[in-house]
Amino acid sequence: MPKSDPNAQRYIAIARACLKAINDAASDQAGREEKIQAVYQAIDNAFQAEFSEYRQSVAVMASVLERIASGQLESGAAAELARKTLDQQPESTRNSIIH
Repeated sequence: MPKSDPNAQRYIAIARACLKAINDAASDQAGREEKIQAVYQAIDNAFQAEFSEYRQSVAVMASVLERIASGQLESGAAAELARKTLDQQPESTRNSIIH
């Protein structure tokens, strides 16, 4: 993944969390299943942290779409609300591949 990709830092953070979990599991004396579960949990935690911004952005956009879909706004007001919402979305969610 090129460093210019807007998701490169997220990818790197998740990869580091995975490697740390694997290293911790290798040095830990717990049973095999517990080690595997610890690695899965670390990966899940990293994904949750890195994609929380996306989830928040999607929630805001869904709320705006529901308001527009209700039909209670005139077309100009609906368009302005949509524009403002798009302007406020995080740069990392604009026209970029998530993975």
